[in-house]
Amino acid sequence: MTMKRRRLIGYGATLSGSSLLLGGCSDARLAETDIQPTAGETFFKISLAQWSLHRALRSTMTNLDFAAKARSFGIDAVEYVNQFFKDKAQDSAYLAQMNQRAADNGVTNLRIMIDGEGGLGHQGQVARQKAVENHYKWVDAAHTLGCRDIRVNARGKGDAATIAGYAAESLHILASYAAQQNISIVVENHGGWSSDGQWLTGVMKQVNLPNCGTLPDFGNFRINLFPPREYDRYQGAAELMPFALGVSAKTYDFDADGEETTIDYSRMLGIVRKSGYQGYIGIEYEGNRLSEEAGIKATLNLLKRHGGLA
Repeated sequence: MTMKRRRLIGYGATLSGSSLLLGGCSDARLAETDIQPTAGETFFKISLAQWSLHRALRSTMTNLDFAAKARSFGIDAVEYVNQFFKDKAQDSAYLAQMNQRAADNGVTNLRIMIDGEGGLGHQGQVARQKAVENHYKWVDAAHTLGCRDIRVNARGKGDAATIAGYAAESLHILASYAAQQNISIVVENHGGWSSDGQWLTGVMKQVNLPNCGTLPDFGNFRINLFPPREYDRYQGAAELMPFALGVSAKTYDFDADGEETTIDYSRMLGIVRKSGYQGYIGIEYEGNRLSEEAGIKATLNLLKRHGGLA
């Protein structure tokens, strides 16, 4: 995809949230008390993925609190996860409350990450059609919330070529529906064949619609758990970036210098920058050692350190 195509979408001017790759650790890791805010401009804009706060959202927070929490970090764009309001997609009063909370905090609703609505690459035609139709209500909700896109999963069991064909067919139907409401469909590398960069770019070429693209995630490049099979994350990112309508900055843990222990962020952001991408990069902290708030702050500092304009 060229930069011209990306500009046509309006982005030039992100298990949802659950990773298939465990973060590593080091002997000298960043202490929570060492994390301080870092100033600086970046060549991209920064959003916050709701999954970064999934533990809080299952205990002390509600979905309606999310916009204010994002603003507390100085972040002004958010990426929701449908499982935190899974029964509200067609609840106009509730969606109005979400819009009001965002407006009150000066926050942009960017996307909804969708899980649990069926496999878009399912080999059964009835199940596949049902999965596509299940996503329609989330396209409608995204439109109501003023989002740019929804993130979907291109999943299915079978050989690579067969599932690619089915996934492309489903994505074409879904993206055609979404285009009527100026909504894009983004596919994340999220396990299975989708974590193979060449496979997912091949699917994008089959779909061949300007409002269907990728959401490269820096961490989700595990194709199989058993036997383990990993795709090279830097090769995968480079392959997916020409089709990117969003980017997900996954983090797990940090060393004493504030660097991610499993992902070379200087290299990864270099790949993003080389592609010409200038849209949003969403923070998605999935670590366990730091608190969710500290992990978000550490990721924000990391992005600013390696994404500077200088």
